[in-house]
Amino acid sequence: MALFSGRLQGLFTILCCLAVIPFSWALKFDLQAHTGHSSKYERCIRNFVAKDTLVVVTATVGGQRGDGQMVNMHVSSLSSSGLMAGSADAFFATQIKDAVGNEYGKPKDIVGESRMAFTSHADAAFDVCFENILKTTQSVMNPTRHIELDIDIGADARDWSAIQAAEKLKPVETELRRIEELVGEIVAEMDYLRGREQKLRDTNESTNERVKWFAFGTMGMLVGLGAWQVVYLRAYFRSKHLI
Repeated sequence: MALFSGRLQGLFTILCCLAVIPFSWALKFDLQAHTGHSSKYERCIRNFVAKDTLVVVTATVGGQRGDGQMVNMHVSSLSSSGLMAGSADAFFATQIKDAVGNEYGKPKDIVGESRMAFTSHADAAFDVCFENILKTTQSVMNPTRHIELDIDIGADARDWSAIQAAEKLKPVETELRRIEELVGEIVAEMDYLRGREQKLRDTNESTNERVKWFAFGTMGMLVGLGAWQVVYLRAYFRSKHLI
């Protein structure tokens, strides 16, 4: 019994590690400031999210106000919310929008940590785009901002510490609840992929059926055209008394 309990505890530890490790990474990069707006200077990060899923985007921007650069974050949605601020030195823009055009906010002049939460409106990929526009007239050596981006989706976006305190759960119970929601999200994603595969298969079969009948129709037209040419030529030659 003790051996079985030890194995069960070890399996639970492995599952916890597998559930935590893939979602604990953050993307870090430096973004060069440029004068003027141009899409070629944008840095975009794309991720896929299912409909009605909670997403928390956390961007930590280095630097300070007044250093010749200004950081803005644009998160786009049908219901937008964000922070607005202005400066005359540089303009750093961040845009978050999905593939169907929903926008999820537009905070500006970001220094330090900025967090934005939204619920997706469709099953689509969304982009988090950064742009650093330099507007100062003074000479600035290598104007860059260091960005650290962390995107939490679904169960990882929820505040489990608050849930644990509100429901008075034990740490193990809280972790099991989190893993249960992660498994539920995996199952939902598999159902979504299966539905997509069924839709694509139906489209493929419908296209094959249309191509088949189009080929039969083309062959029938060619046979009919050949028969008409034979009849016409026979009538023509007979009228000329050639046959």
